[in-house]
Amino acid sequence: MSYVKDFKWKKGIKVHEMMDAFSNVGFQSIELAKARDTIVKMKKADAKIFLTFTSNMVTSGLRGFFAQLIKLGMADMIVTTVGGLEEDIMKSIGEKFVIGDFHSDDIALYEKGVNRVGNLFVTNESYCRFEDMIAPMLDKLYQKKARWPVSELLREIGLMLDDESSLLYQAAKKNVPIFCPAITDGSFGFHLFMFQQKHKDFVIDVVKDFENILLSTSHDDIKGLISLGGSISKHHAILASLLNGGLDYAVYMTTARSTSGSMSGATTQEAKSWGKIKDDSDAVTVIGDVSITFPLAMIGALEQLSDEGLI
Repeated sequence: MSYVKDFKWKKGIKVHEMMDAFSNVGFQSIELAKARDTIVKMKKADAKIFLTFTSNMVTSGLRGFFAQLIKLGMADMIVTTVGGLEEDIMKSIGEKFVIGDFHSDDIALYEKGVNRVGNLFVTNESYCRFEDMIAPMLDKLYQKKARWPVSELLREIGLMLDDESSLLYQAAKKNVPIFCPAITDGSFGFHLFMFQQKHKDFVIDVVKDFENILLSTSHDDIKGLISLGGSISKHHAILASLLNGGLDYAVYMTTARSTSGSMSGATTQEAKSWGKIKDDSDAVTVIGDVSITFPLAMIGALEQLSDEGLI
C-alpha cells in the first residue's frame, strides 16, 4: 500500500528524482510518474517503440526533442500528420515561428498573412518557401521512380536535408520509418496533387505503406507505444499493433477526454476492449498539455536510463 507524501524541493534535484516524488503526490502527477516508469520498462524490454504525435507538436519547440530521441534510439517507428513534416522542412531551412497569444485578433492576423496555431504564429511566407523547396525534391524523386510508399518518400526527403534538429533528417540517418497515412491533408498534399497533374504515372501508395507499418513489427516482438495527442497518428499505430497481437506497453498523453467517444480521448483501458493493448500490459493515460507532460516524463526516463548505462 502506498501513501501520499509531501513534495519538497531540494537544491540540485534531477527530473527523475522529481518523478519519483510525483509517485506519491496525487492525481495526474502519479500518472505522469507511471508514464516515466513505463517508458523505462519498454526500453529495458527491448521493445519496438512507436512514437506518435500530431503536427502542432512540431510547430512547437518539441520538434528538436523528437529528433534527439530518434538519434538516441528511443523510437523505432514514427507516426505523425503531414503538417508537422511540412513545418519540419520549413525549420530545416531556417524558418522561425513567432510566439504570439491565444487571444490574438485573428482577422488582423489573416490580413497580415499570419496563421495561428494556439499561441504560435506561422507566416504565409514560410509556406511559400516550403513550396519552393518541395517542388525540386519531387522532381528528383520522380527521376528515381514514379511510385512511392509514403514512408519511403519521406526517407528520401530526409536524406536531402542537413539539419541535426530535423526529425526527417534524423529518421533517415537512423533508418527509422516515418508513417503519415494522411499525407494529402495539408500543403504537401496539394503539391503532390499538382505534381501528379503533370506526371500522371506519379503515385503515392498509402496501401503499400500500410503493409510497411504492419511488417515493421510481428506477433513475436515486444511492442511499445508513446502516443502524444490522438487522431489518425495514434490510431494508425495501435491498429497496426492490433493486427500483430497488441501492445505490451503504452503511454497515452492527451488533453482530450474519453466522454466524447473520440479516438483522441480514448484511454488505454478502452483500447484493451479492442485487443489493441494486451490485457496484462503496462499502460497509462496522462491528461495534460503534452508540451509540459512529455518532456518531464521522457527526460525522467532518459536520466534513469543514462544512469544505468542503457543510452
